Amino acid sequence: MLFFKPLAGIIIVLALIMTQGCAFSRGTLGEDIRSESVDAIKKATTTKAEVLSLLGAPDRLLQVNGRDVFQYYRYDAKVGSLLLILINFSRVSIKSDDLFVIIDREGIVEDVILSKRTDGLKFRFWPFGE
Repeated sequence: MLFFKPLAGIIIVLALIMTQGCAFSRGTLGEDIRSESVDAIKKATTTKAEVLSLLGAPDRLLQVNGRDVFQYYRYDAKVGSLLLILINFSRVSIKSDDLFVIIDREGIVEDVILSKRTDGLKFRFWPFGE
């Protein structure tokens, strides 16, 4: 009977050593895309200079068929991790807000494409499926 008490203590200590804990992390890349600034951009009337004054320099500049495409983005990532000594499990959730402003050859806004998907991004701790 005395033999089982030390054995139980050793098992509890080993279990505590092997289960180190969990961690939650969050990261963002890029600036928030303000809806009021996007709403101020009007197709066929807003100029390239006005877009730059409203939103600042784009995160990415592309040229497609003689048109300038300004891309503004914001990425949001959340990570939940179960940390063990021998093995670690993590689940990463990433969503982005993207704004594309297409400017024609004359320097006037031709189109504005906006997607906002980072609202409601949740921490998901369980690494296996939903």
